[in-house]
Amino acid sequence: MITSVWPGSLYPLAIFQCFFITVLFIAIDWTEGYSVPVAWLPRLWPVLSGQRRGQCLAAIRYTPYLESQLGPRKKVSTSDPLISHGRHFGRTVFALCNYPSLLTNGILRLEQMEDTLLEDFSAEERREHRVFEQLLDSYPGLLERLQNGSEEEILHVGELIGKGAAGARGDDTKMLKSAILDWISPKGAAIQPPLHRNSKIDRGFNHELTGSLLCPAGLDWSDTQTRENLRSGELSVCGDQWPIFLFAHHTYDTEDPWCGLLRSRLLAYKHIFTSPSSVDKEPKATRSGNARLHGMNSVTIASIAYVATQVRFAISSSSVFSRTDTTTDSETFYHSLLDLFEDPDESKEVEELLTWWNRQVFPTSSAAKRSVSTNSALSKIRLKRLAAKQAADSNRVSS
Repeated sequence: MITSVWPGSLYPLAIFQCFFITVLFIAIDWTEGYSVPVAWLPRLWPVLSGQRRGQCLAAIRYTPYLESQLGPRKKVSTSDPLISHGRHFGRTVFALCNYPSLLTNGILRLEQMEDTLLEDFSAEERREHRVFEQLLDSYPGLLERLQNGSEEEILHVGELIGKGAAGARGDDTKMLKSAILDWISPKGAAIQPPLHRNSKIDRGFNHELTGSLLCPAGLDWSDTQTRENLRSGELSVCGDQWPIFLFAHHTYDTEDPWCGLLRSRLLAYKHIFTSPSSVDKEPKATRSGNARLHGMNSVTIASIAYVATQVRFAISSSSVFSRTDTTTDSETFYHSLLDLFEDPDESKEVEELLTWWNRQVFPTSSAAKRSVSTNSALSKIRLKRLAAKQAADSNRVSS
């Protein structure tokens, strides 16, 4: 028996012992559909001591002969569907949220609404309940599961959805950290001084280029005093002070703030929702993008806010995305965009913005609402129908 702690290599005797024991179960496990040696470990555990268990894991890990004979390991999916749903829901409906609280409050509010109208709740509670209802509508059977489940079950469901949303957010943050540098680079030139792809400490107001993009609309980055105040923190920037990069051509019209708002080329929506290769051209990716995986064929207002929030963070000097980060104030920024989108008085502009984005991302979708081609048969039919209707209305008025 080997009793010493292993140095860096495996003892032949341990390898032989583990191989001999595991091979006894090959016929049984192979017929049950397993090709993963790790699947045999539960049966080995009673045979092996604590130290031998570690040695066995190492031995199996370092015996490629087993896998060459039995075939590649099968990946066993342990993800709950709610995690996958949470990834998409966070990107497209509501990103910065405590999902266990959302579900708990939502169930309680449903009971309260038997005697109280939704309009009697606060604005924040109304928004939270709208998100709760959208979550229920997007996942069949979820309401019954919550109503019939225990408090622990409700919290567990919320944690699964939250895990998915947080995972997607983390993946997108990591992906954009490097990609954003390619988009902000001057055409045909390199960023000077260079920006590091793996570190963000020199971004934000610390760099001339990223600082000019993050400068709040209405402020002049070229003004030396303004630039110094932003860098020193003497001039603090709140989340509802939107950066100039949100506007097309980085131009802000004080007389018409909606002009070009959220139509910037830096808002690489396709990078997150279709594929990174489709940002400037047709996609080359062989895997389906997030939009196709979830049957998404139109842009949502929350997804625009989500992309803007991610890009803003990528340009900033903050290293960790956090809801409570007062430096980037990402949560306030995200909510301020949603406040604008959900304002009934802005519905016309929001509808135009959605149409514009659908034409960029989903051009073949009905949501793109493309105008009818001039002089086409369809346009002539519609013009003729309109003329006939106007003539009928005119005759009706005159009579």
